[in-house]
Amino acid sequence: MAAAAQPNFEPGRVYRTRELAQWSANAPRLAQRLVRDGQLVQLAHGLFAAPRRSRFGEVPPTDEALLRAFLDGEPFVFTGPERWNALGFGTTAVFATPLVYNTKRSGRFTFGGRQFLLRRVAFPERPSPEWFVVDLFENAERAGAAREDLRGALEAALRAGRFDRAQLASMSTRFGSRRTQALVKTALGASAR
Repeated sequence: MAAAAQPNFEPGRVYRTRELAQWSANAPRLAQRLVRDGQLVQLAHGLFAAPRRSRFGEVPPTDEALLRAFLDGEPFVFTGPERWNALGFGTTAVFATPLVYNTKRSGRFTFGGRQFLLRRVAFPERPSPEWFVVDLFENAERAGAAREDLRGALEAALRAGRFDRAQLASMSTRFGSRRTQALVKTALGASAR
């Protein structure tokens, strides 16, 4: 009887239990053994990472690798203060937990001691800066900003040519609430004068 092939894990990659089935008929038991042997690190129930080491010690997997495995390859996008503050509208919000939009799950999840807030909402395949503007308007309270202040900052940014007007109108229509659509439309009209 031939011996089963030994797993060869890619350092830093995140694996689901079912991916271990190629090496064993009992993937959960194999996962437990691999964790005991230090070949894998358990991040959450059914989610494991192959350790990646640097001269400073073990390096955790990237947020993208964690979510790609957890969401089973379904699309997702990181949003929140880091992206909103970069728009230059004067927001300075900070979240301790990354905000992630996806097509599969909603809730607060912890992987390897790191928390993520997942929301199942619609988003474009390739989010543009204009989409992040709409997202900021949709989350003004979370960002600690008044929508009217954001509208004024958007008018100034549009006058300076920092955003594509047609793209902004399209993103507002596709992903914004009526309130956001009205504010964006007002900013587009006022900045065109």
